[in-house]
Amino acid sequence: MSNAPLMPKATAVWLLDNTALTFDQVADFTKMHPLEVRAIADGDAAQGIKGMDPLSNGQLTREEIEKGERNPEYRLRLQETKVVLPPQAKRKGPRYTPVSRRHERPSAILWLVRNHPELKDAQIMRLVGTTKTTIQSVRDRTHWNASTLTPMDPVTLGLCSQLELDFEVQRAAKEKPIDAAYGGATLLPASETTRKEPEYETSERKSDDLNVDAVFAKLKTIGGKKHEEEE
Repeated sequence: MSNAPLMPKATAVWLLDNTALTFDQVADFTKMHPLEVRAIADGDAAQGIKGMDPLSNGQLTREEIEKGERNPEYRLRLQETKVVLPPQAKRKGPRYTPVSRRHERPSAILWLVRNHPELKDAQIMRLVGTTKTTIQSVRDRTHWNASTLTPMDPVTLGLCSQLELDFEVQRAAKEKPIDAAYGGATLLPASETTRKEPEYETSERKSDDLNVDAVFAKLKTIGGKKHEEEE
């Protein structure tokens, strides 16, 4: 339909009322079925539709129409529009939620708050298309329906996709600082893991060393005396 004129039915009405073009020519130009064009000409369809002049908006020229009227086999060519529409900027705002799903948003918020407390309010707003006031009321249990709310997965409710939820959860996990108290098991310091010998063992070893030295000294003395006696 990119090469069809604006408002095809209204254009067909105008061409049938103001030109001598055949049904096939009008159908080809408006990209409609010939039987539908015939029904418009007979008054069985498009009743109450006001014709739109394709000459006024530059989609067709008078010369093109005259060529078609002279030759029933000729097919009209749509003129390129000279009006350039500016690209529409993407609007940033909360996600649109269908009316049938809006009453389920508090349940989804409660599920996210309980199962993913690391998510920020802005992330929850992007996922389920809610407001910060609603999120706060669910957190504080001050929501008007807080007593009957049941946590429900927003993916199951169709409020967001699993990819979007995983992306926000991973993003929150990266931004959350690591708490040393919950950092998991860590290695103990070397001062605690290094084995210390009891003091009494050291003292016993020292005393044993002293006794050994004394024994050797005595043996030397006895050996010297024996050597003198033999001489």
